[in-house]
Amino acid sequence: MLVRDAMSTVVLTIGPTHTLRQAAALMSARRVGAAVVHDPDAGGIGILTERDILNSVGLGQNPDTEHAHDHTTTDVVFAAPSWTLEEAAGAMAHGGFRHLIVLDGGEPAGIVSVRDIIRCWAPVRQQVPA
Repeated sequence: MLVRDAMSTVVLTIGPTHTLRQAAALMSARRVGAAVVHDPDAGGIGILTERDILNSVGLGQNPDTEHAHDHTTTDVVFAAPSWTLEEAAGAMAHGGFRHLIVLDGGEPAGIVSVRDIIRCWAPVRQQVPA
């Protein structure tokens, strides 16, 4: 199975000046654990995850004054839609992260998460009649 078969094509993209509270609200509303941060002034595409927000709040930082660009991972490992799920899982395990931005033609086409991969690999649950 390939990344294109597992990835979510709902890509939340935010700007670098979004506050962490704004980012968290958008991520919550879309039910996603990561947002692509598009910052042309800082080299292009980065990722902000729920863990980045959690770490900031845990440090006592104010989510209303902290901005995405200060918490964005910019040394991102990107996946291609044609990668196998094994390649994606290997990149995640090697890098210690749970989300990969999928680029197609240099543009974000989706995000694949550990959860997406597990959904594809785990057997489908059978509904037990009541």
